[in-house]
Amino acid sequence: MTEKSLNYARDLHSIENAEAHLQSAASILEAVPAIGEELADPTVAIAKKHLVIDSIFPHDVRNFFKLLCDNGDFELFNDIRTAYIESLKTVGEKVETAKLRYVTAPSDEQLAGIKRFLAKECGNDDIAIDLVQDASLKSGFILSVGTKEYDWSEQGRIEQFATKINQAVGVSAVDESILSILKTNVEDFNLQAQEKEVGIVSWVGDGIANVDGIDHAFYGEIVIFDCGVKGMVQDVRRDEIGVILFGRDTEIREGSKVVRTGKMAGLPVGNGFLGRIVDALGSPLDGNGEIKADGFRPVECPAPSIVDRQSVSQPMETGILSIDSMFPIGRGQRELIIGDRQTGKTSIATDTIINQKGKDVICVYVAIGQKASTIAKLVNTLRENGAMDYTIIVSATASDPAPLQYIAPYSGTALAEYFMYSGKDVLIVYDDLSKHAVAYRAISLLLERSPGREAYPGDVFYLHSRLLERSARITAEAGGGSITALPIIETQAGDLSAYIPTNVISITDGQIFLESELFNAGQRPAVNVGLSVSRVGGAAQTKAMKKAAGSIRIDLAQYREMEVFTQFSSDLDDATKMQLAHGRALMELLKQPLSRPFSMAEQVIILVAANAHIFSDVEISKLKKFRADMLEYFKAEHSAIISQLEASKDLTEDIKTSIVDAAQEFKKNQE
Repeated sequence: MTEKSLNYARDLHSIENAEAHLQSAASILEAVPAIGEELADPTVAIAKKHLVIDSIFPHDVRNFFKLLCDNGDFELFNDIRTAYIESLKTVGEKVETAKLRYVTAPSDEQLAGIKRFLAKECGNDDIAIDLVQDASLKSGFILSVGTKEYDWSEQGRIEQFATKINQAVGVSAVDESILSILKTNVEDFNLQAQEKEVGIVSWVGDGIANVDGIDHAFYGEIVIFDCGVKGMVQDVRRDEIGVILFGRDTEIREGSKVVRTGKMAGLPVGNGFLGRIVDALGSPLDGNGEIKADGFRPVECPAPSIVDRQSVSQPMETGILSIDSMFPIGRGQRELIIGDRQTGKTSIATDTIINQKGKDVICVYVAIGQKASTIAKLVNTLRENGAMDYTIIVSATASDPAPLQYIAPYSGTALAEYFMYSGKDVLIVYDDLSKHAVAYRAISLLLERSPGREAYPGDVFYLHSRLLERSARITAEAGGGSITALPIIETQAGDLSAYIPTNVISITDGQIFLESELFNAGQRPAVNVGLSVSRVGGAAQTKAMKKAAGSIRIDLAQYREMEVFTQFSSDLDDATKMQLAHGRALMELLKQPLSRPFSMAEQVIILVAANAHIFSDVEISKLKKFRADMLEYFKAEHSAIISQLEASKDLTEDIKTSIVDAAQEFKKNQE
């Protein structure tokens, strides 16, 4: 029902016996549909429409119908009639009394004026006014009628004035211009009685409130409870709305007042958020004071259109050898990190953030349902490695209500989008979307939505698809930035076929599967080479890395196959022994300590040396030290090779030969 239809319906209250006349008109239009089509047709002359109205419809509604035709709104007739009938029910059932709270009692003349206003607004001349003295208002009055509240109190006027000033100044105004803006808007400001639609809480519990009396709320609208707690409309029913609460429900009771704001959920954004820890609503949690915002973005925002996107072509280097060589990630890609608990999923995300130092990438880490101690530990790790300067932490801990956990990833994405549309490259980590789905399931069940597979609601796929589709690399015309998403999913006993894992796998552009068996065997990061894939990252991989890592996946696959056969036979030829030694060396080289990312040049040097079998005859127990010493040797004695790789990002035959010769020289010196 549009606001225009509701306004027309209010005008009908001034027409005597309007309901009967509308019924008569509806019968005529139903019997002869061509009349309605002609009256709604913008190509038909207005004079002809007036002639039809005068000859067919009841006398009392002719002027009203002519007004509809003049405004080109006759197609709204059915909506207007429905709205009028509903308003009659409202008048009959609810609007029998009005409540006037005041400090100084109104005079008879003022009361008469209020009654005239109520008669015009509600279409009822017999509304009784309940007079209540309320000293807390200080001055002015508040008139409550039905679901509406007209606020002319001192506090209401102050709030109205503050809103006007905030809208005028804006969050991005420069300091020099604020004074002139304030002066202009104070001079132009006209106080008006605030009309509010007010509802009453009928039930509250577990972060959910059901509200009666708000008839025109829309899905996703923010409402405010009388205790100051904000909520978001998540369920619109015939007689009430379901609201999720962005705060504790301890101060909300049955009978508490709820006021519509007419606004969607949003949060402040800006460069001031870098290095800060905030909650799902953008409020600081780190005790470092208020955050200066540069703008405001809605939490829910449409994903970039196909026209605004461009293909993934630039690498997002993680610094992790096993990922950058075999499952490369590009800027604008969505790469899922999936595995059982305690397999190193968060560690991969953390190392990737640390590796972005000096690469002009903004990082956003969204913690959903994590322990506060875990988040504190992660912040310390990032701070020790100098990564907090370009990172924002959005935290919705396990102790926060489910609605805050539900909205946290959307808030984090809104922050990321601010930088993306400013031309920046952004890396966002969602840790983890399994807990996000559980929070949404809890909300949906409390809102009495029908459960489906694993008790998740039917729209749980859309929950994650609309989130992850906001990550993209956009064209220069649209802003020129990118958002690279690393969503994390926790599996149970390695089951990739569960509901949420299969959903997110189908949404993302690849997945890195971490296996418990590999982790427990000491292979860390515990990446399963067979089940992991990157669907679009290959196009973003540098030429040097692509050439250096060309056969590594095949070599590892052959090694695993041969390793199985060695359990049955000990009689092996020299070629097989060499291949097994090469495979064992590769597996050991793919092990990497925490917070020690490799640069692209270091990774290429390691892979070229490995393909030349430099590491094959080194003892496994000494291989890590050998690798570290070799990289230090390259930095000290052959820095020109590293500079060439970083400048050209290509692996020519000359550079490849130089790397092999230098590695053999180092190995000879070690012996």
